[in-house]
Amino acid sequence: MKSKNVYKQEFDVTPADRKQLYQHNAFLLFFTGLSGSGKSTIANALERKLFENHIHTFSLDGDNIRRGINSDLGFTEEDRKENIRRIGHISKLFVDAGVVVLASFIAPFEEDRNFIKTTLGKENYTEIYVNTSVEECEKRDVKGLYKRARSGEIKNFTGISSPYEVPQNHDVVVDTVNMAIEESVDYIYEKIQNKLY
Repeated sequence: MKSKNVYKQEFDVTPADRKQLYQHNAFLLFFTGLSGSGKSTIANALERKLFENHIHTFSLDGDNIRRGINSDLGFTEEDRKENIRRIGHISKLFVDAGVVVLASFIAPFEEDRNFIKTTLGKENYTEIYVNTSVEECEKRDVKGLYKRARSGEIKNFTGISSPYEVPQNHDVVVDTVNMAIEESVDYIYEKIQNKLY
């Protein structure tokens, strides 16, 4: 519940001032897909490419965020929604600071992804669907999570015991079965050129 005693503080340095200083636009690149789909790997490689081209960036990753600011949240539907709500507001702070944010989160529900889009504004949001089937993710099982989910050790695991709603309004889609990491990065980079400058 919002407090009635909280007021917005205005500051002299604006997002427009930061854009002029950094010489590029700021926005959120939101990577969504199943666990093991390749979201973080692609985001990491894309951030390196952007950084090497003098773009101010910062990465937000699901596991890292849950080790800190969201360490109080579990994986119930309610907690997942709160996780994404916080990410939306954190991302907005970074975008207002003039940074291109790369956020890698399963974000299984369309409603929550739409919340982030609304929070940042459509012009500041690019949704990247890392399209990898649950069968392929389970074959990779880089963290051993699918095996644990199948045995019942992990409850509410997306793709196994909890649903993943395939994005209906994505801006970019990459298929990690048929595209190498470098191809995916180059493809996304090309797609976002018109937003950078």
